Amino acid sequence: MAFVRTGTAARTALTGVASLSFLAGALLTAAAPHAVAATATEQSQSGSVAHSNNPANPNSPAYQHAYRHGVVPTIPQQAMMQSWAAGHPTVDAVTGPNTLKYGGGVHGVGVQSGHSKVYLVFYGNQWGAQSVDANGNAKFSGDANGAAGAAQQMFKGIGTGNELWSADLTQWCDGPNVATGATSCPANAAFVPYQIGGVLSGVWYDNAAASPSAATGHQLGVEAVSAAAHFGNTTAASNRDAYYVILSPPGANPDNYLDVNPGFCAWHDWNGDTDLTGGAAASPYGDIAFSNQPYNIDRGAACGVGAVNSPGTLDGWTITLGHEWHETVSDQFPSGGWTNLVNGQNEENSDECVWLPPGTPGGMANITFGSFGTWAEQASWSNDTNSCAISHPIVGGGSTGNTVTVTNPGSQSGTVGTAASLQISASDSASGQTLTYSATGLPAGLSINSATGLISGTPTAAGTSSVTVTARDIANVTGSTSFSWTESATGGGCTARQLLGNPGFETGTAAPWTASADVVDNSSSEAAHSGSWKSWLNGYGYAHTDTLSQAVSVPAGCKATLTFWLHIDTAETTTTSAYDTLKLQANSTTLATYSNLNKNTGYARKTFDLSAYAGQTVTLKFTGTEDFSYQTSFVIDDTALNVS
Repeated sequence: MAFVRTGTAARTALTGVASLSFLAGALLTAAAPHAVAATATEQSQSGSVAHSNNPANPNSPAYQHAYRHGVVPTIPQQAMMQSWAAGHPTVDAVTGPNTLKYGGGVHGVGVQSGHSKVYLVFYGNQWGAQSVDANGNAKFSGDANGAAGAAQQMFKGIGTGNELWSADLTQWCDGPNVATGATSCPANAAFVPYQIGGVLSGVWYDNAAASPSAATGHQLGVEAVSAAAHFGNTTAASNRDAYYVILSPPGANPDNYLDVNPGFCAWHDWNGDTDLTGGAAASPYGDIAFSNQPYNIDRGAACGVGAVNSPGTLDGWTITLGHEWHETVSDQFPSGGWTNLVNGQNEENSDECVWLPPGTPGGMANITFGSFGTWAEQASWSNDTNSCAISHPIVGGGSTGNTVTVTNPGSQSGTVGTAASLQISASDSASGQTLTYSATGLPAGLSINSATGLISGTPTAAGTSSVTVTARDIANVTGSTSFSWTESATGGGCTARQLLGNPGFETGTAAPWTASADVVDNSSSEAAHSGSWKSWLNGYGYAHTDTLSQAVSVPAGCKATLTFWLHIDTAETTTTSAYDTLKLQANSTTLATYSNLNKNTGYARKTFDLSAYAGQTVTLKFTGTEDFSYQTSFVIDDTALNVS
C-alpha cells in the first residue's frame, strides 16, 4: 500500500482568550488578586473548632453560608466582591495581603501529605444512560457537553507529562513540626508530594434515585459518606488523603448555586462541618473531604464558559474542578490547613487567584496533562514567590511510591580511537514521565545525552573505569546502575563489535546520525523492521531530497561488514523508469543505488563489505531523491557496521 507523507503533524495550541467585556470596570486585575471569601471557621492545633462571625464581605457567596469553603463566585459576583473590598482595606493580613498561614490542623490533618485520591461521584439518575467513551471513561447520555469525560481525563492527567501547574502544592505541609500561624514549612514537615502519575482513584454513578433538585450541604455530605462506603474506604486511614467530588447532573441546583445574587460555581467542605445546611453528616469512616460541583456549564459565561478558549464550553468546568482540588489538598478539612484571614474571611490558595484573565500575571491558561489532554485551569497562590502561580517548581514534596529503574547494560569494552555507542534504558513506574540522564566515570571522549540516555563519542585514553548512570524524573526520584568500561590501546587486535550509534533509531532522535527533518519516524504509516522507530526518507509525492549519514572509525586490521534492512514503497506504476532513487555512499564512493523499480512488499537485508576502510574514518550516507510526481518511500532500519 502506498502512503503519502504530509510532514510534521500540526499541533494547534489553545491560546484563544475569551471576551470578558461584560466585566468592564470589574477590577479583575493581577494587582488585586484577592478573590473569594472562603470560610468563617478557624482550627486550633488540637483540632477543636471555634466559629467566628460570618464572612464580612456581604457580596461573598459564603456570607451567612460559612460552609462554602473555597467557594468560586460567578464572574459578575466576583466583580461585586472586589468593588466592596476596595472600600474596606485589609487590616488583619499576615505578612502581606495574600500570604497564607497554617491553621493548626483538624484532628491532626492540615493538608493531603500523601498521594491525593480523587473519587468522582455522578450524583443522581438524571445523568442518563451510562456508556464508555473513546478514552475508556464513563460517559452519560444526559451530558451533551462531555463534562464527565473531561473531569476523568483531567484528574488522570495531573502529575503526568511533566506538568507543573500542580507543583505549586508541594510548598504546603502539615504535621507536629508545623506551628499554628506559620507562613512557611520547616524541612522536617510532612509536605504535599508532587502528584506523579495521576490522582483519579474511582468513578461511581449513583443512579439508584434522582439527586435532589436543590441538594443541601448536609445531603451532599451524606452522599460523600456513601461514596466512601461504595469505594471501600471504611476507615479513617483510608480517607486520610481521599477527596469525593459530588457532581450534580445538568439542570440540578445544588445548594441553590443558580441564584443570581450571590451566585457561585463550586465549593468544598468536610462532613463534620456543623455549619452545613441541614447539619453535619455523620461518618463511621473518619473525616470525609468533599466538594459541591454543580453542572456549572448551565450558567454559561458567568461560571467561565469561554474564559480561556473559544468556544471554551468546558473552561469553567475544569477551572472549578482544579480550584477545589487545589484547595482540598492544601486545606483538607477547612480551615485546618493554609488560609489567609482577610476582612474577617479565610481565603485559600485558589481563592487568591480566581478568574484572573488570561495573559495577565497569574492569569488563567491552558495546561497540558501528558497524553490526557489540555484543559483550562487557574493559578493558585504561592507564598514562596508571593504571586499567583500557574506553574511552579517542585519545592517541598517528592513523589509517592514510584520508582525509577535503570537497566544495567553489562561490562563494556572498546579501543581508543574507535567510536563507541551505548543506549541506556530506564523506566519509571509512574506513567507519563520524562527522564533526564547523567553519568559519572565515563572514559575520556565519551558523553551521555541527557534527554535520550545515549552514550557516544570516541575514546581518547586507555584504561578501565567504573561508570554510574543515573535517571531522574520530574519529581526528583532517581534510579542508578553501575558497570565497568575498558578501553584498550590501539593496535591491540580487532575485537568483534558493532560500531554504528543508534543503529535502530529507537532513541527517537537521529543522533549520532545526521538526518533531514522528520526522517527518524515512528508513525504507523510505514512499519519499522523491529521496535517502533525507523528512518523514512522521501515519500512526499513532490520534488524532495532527504539525507541520512554517520561517520565511523573502522579499526585497522579489521574485517568490516555493513548491513541494513530496506523497504521501498512507491506509487509509481512504471516498470522501466527509475524516477525516484536512493543512493548509498561510503565517503565519495557509491556502493549502491536503489529506485522505485526495486519496490518490495516487506524488508530486504542489504550487505556490503567495508574492510577496505579499515584504519580509516568512513562516512556512510544515504541520499533519497524524489521527482515532482508520485511518492516513493525508502525505509531503512536495523543498521549495523560489524567488525571482527
